[in-house]
Amino acid sequence: MFENMSVAQVKEQIKNIKMEEYLEYIDVLRKDSRKGVQKLAEGLAKQLDNERHERERVEWLKRNEYALFERGYTAVGGIDEAGRGPLAGPVYAAVVIFDKDVFIEGINDSKKISEKKRELLFDEIMEKAIDYSIGSADHGEIDSYNILNATKLAIKRAVDGLKTKPDYLLIDALKLPEVDIPQRSIIQGDSNSISIAAASILAKVSRDRVMLEYHKKYPEYGFEKHKGYGTKEHYEAIQKHGIIDIHRMSFLKSIMGKR
Repeated sequence: MFENMSVAQVKEQIKNIKMEEYLEYIDVLRKDSRKGVQKLAEGLAKQLDNERHERERVEWLKRNEYALFERGYTAVGGIDEAGRGPLAGPVYAAVVIFDKDVFIEGINDSKKISEKKRELLFDEIMEKAIDYSIGSADHGEIDSYNILNATKLAIKRAVDGLKTKPDYLLIDALKLPEVDIPQRSIIQGDSNSISIAAASILAKVSRDRVMLEYHKKYPEYGFEKHKGYGTKEHYEAIQKHGIIDIHRMSFLKSIMGKR
């Protein structure tokens, strides 16, 4: 099959083969007497092994959804939020509904993956979800209602924005008695549920994008780096330039008292 090809030509030939063809090609490449071609076979075998492990990891991440599907639920919504801790900007929440056969390579808790990977997964999640919705509560609502209630408000807005009504909710570390849908709170849900992990990515990316827009308006505060969290740089910017309209006043009482 590859006898009349150089190692470089073989490498180019196998570059775009489909995953389901790997085993066939691995068998042929391993029988080639050239060590360079045999090395290509080992490379394919490693890729195939990594793919299997990733599929097993994602299947494990779906175990809470599978348990609900077995009980007869058909529209399981995973919910997570982003931005409860920052000194500035809104809090965001998202809800995602997947079918049982969904596979998204690399999906995980948004805190465990890079910003670049989150951006890529953001689009794939929206493409593969049965339905999704994103809600938020701004800094004024956070000050008026407190951060916990504002977070619940953002979640309710996300749920209300769905076109498909969920029949069960999996929520990261929160309970929503005001939402009349069967639900379960899961500690570290973004590491234990594919739909919560997906929601964590949608919420995180959406909020980060808003904070990047605020950076354009207030570049001296460094929002593009810390996204409003209480870093040393952020506190120094507040001391130098003062509190601005997107700051959460209830989070900055100690600073306000010194002014």
